[in-house]
Order: sequence, then structure tokens, then C-alpha cells
Amino acid sequence: MKSIALLDDRLISQIAAGEVIERPASVLKELMENAVDALARSIDVRLEAGGIRRIAVIDDGHGIASEELPLAIKRHATSKIRSLSDLENVYSMGFRGEALASIASVSRLTLISRTGDSQNAWQWSAAGQVEPASGPVGTCVDVRGLFDDVPARRKFLRTEATELAHCMETLTRIALSHPDVAFRVFHNDKPLKHWACGSMMQRVRDVLGDEFSNQAVEIDSGNALARLTGVVTRPTAARARADRQYLFVNGRHVRDRTVSHAIRAAYADVLHGDRQPAYVLFLNIEPHLVDVNVHPAKHEVRFRDSGAVHRLVQQAVTTALASMNKPQAEQAGRVDRSESETRNPASAPDGPDTHQVASPVAHQQASLPLNEPALAPLSGQPTSSLAPPVQQSQAAPGHSYPSPAASRPDASRAQRGTWTPGQESAWQAAHQPLRESAQPPTQYVPEGTVNDHSPDNQVWPLGRAVAQIHGIYILAQTQDGMILVDMHAAHERVVYERLKASLDTRSVARQGLLVPLVMQASEIEVATVQSHSETLLQMGFEMTPGGPQSLIIRAVPSILARGDLESLVHGVLQDIIEVGISALLTERRNELLATMACHGAVRANRQLTLPEMNALLRQMEQTERADQCNHGRPTWVHWRLSDLDKLFLRGQ
Repeated sequence: MKSIALLDDRLISQIAAGEVIERPASVLKELMENAVDALARSIDVRLEAGGIRRIAVIDDGHGIASEELPLAIKRHATSKIRSLSDLENVYSMGFRGEALASIASVSRLTLISRTGDSQNAWQWSAAGQVEPASGPVGTCVDVRGLFDDVPARRKFLRTEATELAHCMETLTRIALSHPDVAFRVFHNDKPLKHWACGSMMQRVRDVLGDEFSNQAVEIDSGNALARLTGVVTRPTAARARADRQYLFVNGRHVRDRTVSHAIRAAYADVLHGDRQPAYVLFLNIEPHLVDVNVHPAKHEVRFRDSGAVHRLVQQAVTTALASMNKPQAEQAGRVDRSESETRNPASAPDGPDTHQVASPVAHQQASLPLNEPALAPLSGQPTSSLAPPVQQSQAAPGHSYPSPAASRPDASRAQRGTWTPGQESAWQAAHQPLRESAQPPTQYVPEGTVNDHSPDNQVWPLGRAVAQIHGIYILAQTQDGMILVDMHAAHERVVYERLKASLDTRSVARQGLLVPLVMQASEIEVATVQSHSETLLQMGFEMTPGGPQSLIIRAVPSILARGDLESLVHGVLQDIIEVGISALLTERRNELLATMACHGAVRANRQLTLPEMNALLRQMEQTERADQCNHGRPTWVHWRLSDLDKLFLRGQ
């Protein structure tokens, strides 16, 4: 065996570079972060051969003093931290002092910098000499011949186009997180990108395009310790790939399992199939509450209270998604006054209030619930997954609760099922019957005008129903166009949200197991049960360790008592271990409620009256996420008069 010896400094730097510098994009990331830390307001990037041949980053930051240039290339030399306390409160993008040393060990690096109080710039080259140079205030780092002296690393680089694409993705991330910095990008001396300073939304539009920004809604939620801002896109703009998901923690682009889990939970009810949401989110959190020193390339972070972060993100995104359909609907109900008067001068409003969208109170007063016969009955007896057994404390043995279908006068004996009191009351609360209101509905006028008979000339966001098409769709006329509604999908969302709201107001009901369930578990799962016993009890679980690698389950949430309990427990504990909180129970519960809502929504080919159709429109206006059904399909589409005019070449 060889004797123990100290490694050469250059070899040590090359080993460190193997962890930090993977490709040209890695070099670009480190140099860009240094420029941002230098408080640059303008950054130029020049690439050659996708960054393989050359990477130059020029900034107008505060620069580096001439006497500090040789030290800047040394390993673990930095101006950003001084003590362990600084490491636990990192505000800067970089802090380890390894980037320039690692880059210099695998390339030919030239460093030119000038501070504000210096008469000229100074240059450090690979020869180690510091010489006077010309240049403005700021720093220019020029990296050439990446991995030329390390053939084993060079052969892993891809084509010029591929490496350029990775560099542009790195630039995109940094540009999104710093809209107050201007960026110019050149490739092979040709201009590639130019992003001017601006607001966050303007930078999102510049970088990701109009298609993304037009489907985005802003988020701003949190407190002094943690705040979430940014944008998420409408579920209808979801993509097949997760290539438009940008998360920044204190300005640093990261991949975090806790936040990803929270976003998926928020989108659970509105994504269609395996589609992926798109978002640009900025989580600003007190530095002492997050550890950024857990990954060599700083791609990951660790939160001190991951459960609190999860709740913040899920609640903020859920609220944004719930409000998305409301602005769309309100916009659909508004029309430019001059355009309306031009098209129909006789119907010109007398005052500005005519264009106001209905207030929630007005919506509630004018809501027209559907008649009970218009509700589709449950087909057959409820399945066991929808009907957990009744506990002895809830009802006497043998007592049956009729299904909603059985409560109708025309329900046959075969349609009767056994439901728990909680399911029965939740169902009744959700299925408010659609009945005709004393207020007369809007009459359809063939000439195409909306004749509103409401006392305040109310303008409804989703318009007034005029017809039912093929027994499937509702055609509604608005002030500026028309709306087509999938009545089953829309009513399914209305019923589903009411079922959830009904159950959310109650505490979780537990069902004791007649024979306790003993299951195998890992040591970390057993430890999790011991440390989170109160949380698990609030979720409806009563469990205790049965040994070093076993658990004893004595009670479970009653609504999920008929499912696979072992997989449920494993899933809940895994969530708590990974993100500090579990949304699995809510997901399983919502799956059951979604099935109930689907059975209870109006069916295709069910003939509805105009008051019933208007009732559904009014209920949609009051329901969160009403623009999509429980499976992520759109519930309505809108065409403006201008869109219709284009179809018939009017005004062209």
C-alpha cells in the first residue's frame, strides 16, 4: 500500500471542481452568482461554442481591489462569511469561496476588476501576476478552454447546441430571480438575448413569453418570517413536462421536495391526467430558518420547519387557484362601454353601475337552485368505499340510513343503500336542490340582446342561459359574447366543493378496529409515530409502537376504514418523514368525494329549464375552481363578440 501523503493544491482544486463544475453551465452559474453578489445592475455574458471554448461574464458591480485579486483565486477565500454564525445566516448567493479556484484548476482563467476608488483596472492571469489593465468599474471573468487539460472530463461534454441550451437555462433561472438586473447574452459574437430591468411580471413575460404570462396569476402570501410571491399558471395551461417549474429560496434556484409536494397537493383537484403545473415562485425566508449548505452545487436546501413551509405554499397556491375562475368570469361579464354602445345604442346604460359585476351578496340572493328531480340519482347501491360501516356509537345495530337517491319520492327499493349519518348530512348539504326562484329568469330575445329584468340591471359574470344544446351543453349570453358550459362537469365541481366544505367543518371521525392491526414498520417510522403521536391522533389515527420494527393500529379515520390500511399508514408516515406534514388523508378523502360528486351531478341528456340552467351558472360563480371539473377538464369556454366577428369576417 502507498503511504499517506498530502495532495497537491491543484489536485485538491480539481477534486473540488468535480463536485461543483460539471459543464459550462456550472461555470456560468457560479460566475453569475458572484456578479449578483457584487450588486451588479448590468451583466453581459459572452459564450463561444456553447461555453466550451469561452465563457466571459462582465458586470458593473463594486469590483475587487488589486491586492485581493490573488486571494480571490485561492480555495476557501471569500468576503461573504467570517464565522459559523454567518454560515447559519447566509444572505449571499455564494459563500464557500471555492468557485473561482475550482474553475481556474480546469481552465485558463483571466480576472480583470476595478473598484470605484481605483484609477484603473487590474488583471490577474494564470501566470499568477497582477498587472494594470483598462476597464470600467466592475469585474470581467474570462474562462477559456474548459477541461482542455482534463481529457477524462472533456469527453463527457455534449454537443455545442446541447451545452448552449444548458447555459441558457441557467441564465433563465438567474434572470427570473433578479428582475432588477439587466442581462445581455452573446453567442459566437452574435446577440442572443437582452432582458432589461423591470418588474417581476415584466421579467416573466420577457423570459418565458406571452403564452406563460397570459395564463399566470400572481401570489403574495406569508408573514415577516416567510413570504411566498410569484406566479402560478392556470390548470388549463399545464404542460406534459415539468420544464416550466422555477422555485427560488432567498433568490437561489433550488429543487425542494417539501415545496414540490405542497404545489402538487394544491393542484390535485384541477390537473388533467399527468399534466404538470408551471410556476415561478419566490420563497423569502429568514436565513436562520433554512440551511443552504446541504448540496455541493447548492441545488437543495433544508428547512427548519418544513411543515410550516408546506402549509404556507399549499394554502397560497390553493387560494390562487380558487380565485382564478372569478377574475375570468368577471372579465367575461364586462364589456367596454364604447363597444357596447356602438353595437347597440338603444341598450346603452344610464350610469356606471351597469358595468359592475354582481357582488357575492347579490349572487346569493339571486341564486336559483335546481329542482331535486333534476339531480341525477345514484346508480345502484353505494359501493363499500363510499359507505364506511356505522360505528356502534353512531347508530343502533342494524339501523340503515337511506341514500340520497332513496330519499326521493320516485326512488326504487333497489336504489336504497346504507350510508353513515356523516355521509348523509354531507350529501344533503352539498346537494342543495335546484329550484325555480320567485324572480323571473331572463327571457331570450331573438334579436340577440340580453333583456335583464333584475331590479338593478345586474350583469352576471357567466351571463344568462338561452338554450341547452344536445342535452350536454348550456349556451349563455353575456354582454360581450357567449359562454358554453359543460353542465355535468360544472355541476360536478359545485357538488364536490360543497361536499369538501361540509366535511372540513367537522373534526375527523375515528373508527376503532375490532381487532387491532399489527404491521411491520421501519425503525424511522416507529420513531416518527413516537414523536408525532398528537399529530397522528388529530388526523384520526390511534397507533403505538409494538416493537423495534412494528406498529399497533387501534383506530383509523372512519371515512377511509375500508381501504388498504397498511399502505395508508406507510404513506402518511413517509410524508411526515420527508416534508413534515401529510396530505395523503385529504387526497384519499377527496377521491371518494369526487366519486360521490360525479354520481350526484346532472347527467347528459337531462333536460333543464332556463331557471335551472341559470341556477347552475349562478352557483358556478360562487364556487371555487368552477372553471374546471374534479378531473381537470374545463367546464366552460368563452367567445367574445370580436371572436365571433372574425368567424364571419365582419368589419374586415
